[in-house]
Amino acid sequence: MYKSIILVGICLLVAGCAKTQPPSNINQRPEVTSVGVVKATPIAATITKGQSGEAIVRLKIDNGYHVNANPPSQSYLKATEIELKPQQGISVEFITYPDPLIRTFSFSETPLKVYEGETNVKLRLAADKTATAGKHNLSAKLRVQACDDKVCYAPGAIDVIVPVNVK
Repeated sequence: MYKSIILVGICLLVAGCAKTQPPSNINQRPEVTSVGVVKATPIAATITKGQSGEAIVRLKIDNGYHVNANPPSQSYLKATEIELKPQQGISVEFITYPDPLIRTFSFSETPLKVYEGETNVKLRLAADKTATAGKHNLSAKLRVQACDDKVCYAPGAIDVIVPVNVK
Protein backbone atom coordinates (compact mmCIF):
# COMPACT_ATOMS: atom_id res chain seq x y z
CA MET A 1 0.00 0.00 0.00
CA TYR A 2 2.81 2.38 0.87
CA LYS A 3 4.41 1.57 -2.47
CA SER A 4 1.18 2.62 -4.24
CA ILE A 5 1.02 5.90 -2.32
CA ILE A 6 4.68 6.64 -3.03
CA LEU A 7 4.22 5.75 -6.70
CA VAL A 8 1.16 8.04 -6.99
CA GLY A 9 3.10 10.82 -5.22
CA ILE A 10 6.04 10.49 -7.62
CA CYS A 11 3.68 10.56 -10.63
CA LEU A 12 2.01 13.73 -9.35
CA LEU A 13 5.38 15.34 -8.67
CA VAL A 14 6.70 14.51 -12.15
CA ALA A 15 3.49 15.73 -13.81
CA GLY A 16 3.54 18.96 -11.84
CA CYS A 17 7.16 19.68 -12.78
CA ALA A 18 6.78 18.89 -16.47
CA LYS A 19 7.00 21.94 -18.75
CA THR A 20 4.08 22.42 -21.04
CA GLN A 21 4.35 24.17 -24.38
CA PRO A 22 1.63 26.59 -25.46
CA PRO A 23 0.01 25.84 -28.80
CA SER A 24 2.24 27.12 -31.62
CA ASN A 25 -0.28 29.75 -32.78
CA ILE A 26 -0.92 31.47 -29.42
CA ASN A 27 0.95 34.62 -28.34
CA GLN A 28 3.89 34.04 -30.64
CA ARG A 29 5.50 37.10 -32.11
CA PRO A 30 7.81 36.76 -35.09
CA GLU A 31 11.43 37.58 -34.38
CA VAL A 32 12.15 41.25 -35.06
CA THR A 33 14.98 41.95 -37.50
CA SER A 34 16.27 45.17 -39.02
CA VAL A 35 15.54 43.86 -42.51
CA GLY A 36 12.06 42.75 -41.46
CA VAL A 37 10.84 46.19 -40.37
CA VAL A 38 12.26 48.19 -43.30
CA LYS A 39 10.96 47.96 -46.87
CA ALA A 40 12.91 49.52 -49.76
CA THR A 41 11.12 50.44 -52.99
CA PRO A 42 13.20 51.88 -55.85
CA ILE A 43 11.70 54.46 -58.19
CA ALA A 44 13.11 54.32 -61.72
CA ALA A 45 15.33 56.99 -63.21
CA THR A 46 15.55 58.13 -66.82
CA ILE A 47 18.91 59.56 -67.87
CA THR A 48 20.09 60.90 -71.22
CA LYS A 49 23.56 59.78 -72.32
CA GLY A 50 26.17 62.26 -71.10
CA GLN A 51 23.86 63.66 -68.42
CA SER A 52 22.72 63.02 -64.86
CA GLY A 53 19.41 62.02 -63.34
CA GLU A 54 17.90 61.09 -60.02
CA ALA A 55 16.75 57.70 -58.80
CA ILE A 56 14.95 57.34 -55.49
CA VAL A 57 14.84 54.50 -53.01
CA ARG A 58 11.78 54.93 -50.81
CA LEU A 59 12.13 53.54 -47.29
CA LYS A 60 9.08 52.44 -45.34
CA ILE A 61 9.85 51.77 -41.70
CA ASP A 62 7.19 49.89 -39.74
CA ASN A 63 5.29 51.82 -37.04
CA GLY A 64 7.02 51.69 -33.67
CA TYR A 65 10.50 51.39 -35.19
CA HIS A 66 13.18 53.74 -36.47
CA VAL A 67 16.55 53.45 -38.23
CA ASN A 68 19.67 55.48 -37.61
CA ALA A 69 20.17 58.51 -39.83
CA ASN A 70 23.15 59.12 -42.10
CA PRO A 71 25.32 60.36 -40.54
CA PRO A 72 24.35 58.74 -37.22
CA SER A 73 24.28 60.63 -33.91
CA GLN A 74 27.05 58.54 -32.35
CA SER A 75 30.01 56.82 -34.00
CA TYR A 76 29.03 53.40 -32.60
CA LEU A 77 25.58 53.52 -34.28
CA LYS A 78 25.19 51.97 -37.73
CA ALA A 79 24.05 54.54 -40.27
CA THR A 80 21.44 53.87 -42.93
CA GLU A 81 23.58 53.53 -46.03
CA ILE A 82 23.11 52.53 -49.65
CA GLU A 83 25.84 51.29 -51.94
CA LEU A 84 25.18 51.05 -55.67
CA LYS A 85 27.47 49.24 -58.12
CA PRO A 86 28.33 51.18 -61.31
CA GLN A 87 27.30 49.34 -64.46
CA GLN A 88 27.55 49.80 -68.24
CA GLY A 89 28.55 53.47 -68.15
CA ILE A 90 26.19 54.42 -65.30
CA SER A 91 27.75 55.62 -62.04
CA VAL A 92 26.79 57.34 -58.81
CA GLU A 93 27.70 61.03 -58.57
CA PHE A 94 26.42 61.40 -55.02
CA ILE A 95 23.80 60.17 -52.57
CA THR A 96 21.51 62.46 -50.58
CA TYR A 97 20.10 61.09 -47.36
CA PRO A 98 16.93 62.63 -45.90
CA ASP A 99 16.94 65.18 -43.11
CA PRO A 100 16.75 63.28 -39.83
CA LEU A 101 14.17 63.47 -37.10
CA ILE A 102 15.54 64.16 -33.61
CA ARG A 103 14.09 61.74 -31.04
CA THR A 104 14.77 60.86 -27.41
CA PHE A 105 14.78 57.21 -26.34
CA SER A 106 15.09 55.49 -22.97
CA PHE A 107 18.27 53.67 -24.03
CA SER A 108 20.21 56.84 -24.92
CA GLU A 109 21.22 59.75 -22.72
CA THR A 110 21.26 62.10 -25.72
CA PRO A 111 18.69 62.65 -28.49
CA LEU A 112 19.32 60.63 -31.66
CA LYS A 113 19.01 61.38 -35.39
CA VAL A 114 16.67 58.83 -36.95
CA TYR A 115 14.33 58.09 -39.83
CA GLU A 116 10.76 56.90 -39.17
CA GLY A 117 7.74 56.15 -41.35
CA GLU A 118 8.38 56.86 -45.03
CA THR A 119 11.42 58.71 -46.34
CA ASN A 120 13.51 58.85 -49.53
CA VAL A 121 17.18 58.29 -50.27
CA LYS A 122 18.15 60.09 -53.49
CA LEU A 123 20.77 58.71 -55.86
CA ARG A 124 22.27 61.15 -58.34
CA LEU A 125 23.32 58.97 -61.26
CA ALA A 126 25.39 59.86 -64.32
CA ALA A 127 25.28 58.12 -67.69
CA ASP A 128 28.44 58.69 -69.67
CA LYS A 129 28.30 59.14 -73.45
CA THR A 130 29.25 55.49 -74.02
CA ALA A 131 26.42 54.13 -71.83
CA THR A 132 24.26 51.57 -73.57
CA ALA A 133 20.78 52.90 -74.35
CA GLY A 134 17.87 51.02 -72.86
CA LYS A 135 16.78 49.62 -69.53
CA HIS A 136 19.31 48.68 -66.87
CA ASN A 137 18.91 47.17 -63.43
CA LEU A 138 21.58 48.40 -61.03
CA SER A 139 22.34 46.30 -57.97
CA ALA A 140 22.45 48.07 -54.62
CA LYS A 141 22.71 47.13 -50.95
CA LEU A 142 20.81 49.09 -48.33
CA ARG A 143 22.28 48.68 -44.85
CA VAL A 144 20.03 49.49 -41.91
CA GLN A 145 19.86 49.05 -38.17
CA ALA A 146 16.33 49.15 -36.81
CA CYS A 147 15.44 50.00 -33.22
CA ASP A 148 12.29 50.38 -31.19
CA ASP A 149 11.92 52.64 -28.15
CA LYS A 150 13.88 50.21 -25.94
CA VAL A 151 16.49 48.31 -27.98
CA CYS A 152 18.35 48.19 -31.28
CA TYR A 153 18.42 45.05 -33.39
CA ALA A 154 21.34 43.56 -35.33
CA PRO A 155 22.13 45.50 -38.52
CA GLY A 156 21.06 43.94 -41.80
CA ALA A 157 21.35 44.46 -45.56
CA ILE A 158 18.55 44.61 -48.12
CA ASP A 159 19.24 43.84 -51.79
CA VAL A 160 17.70 46.51 -54.00
CA ILE A 161 17.47 46.64 -57.81
CA VAL A 162 17.37 50.23 -59.10
CA PRO A 163 15.84 50.47 -62.60
CA VAL A 164 17.47 53.03 -64.90
CA ASN A 165 16.45 53.88 -68.46
CA VAL A 166 19.20 55.42 -70.59
CA LYS A 167 18.15 57.46 -73.63
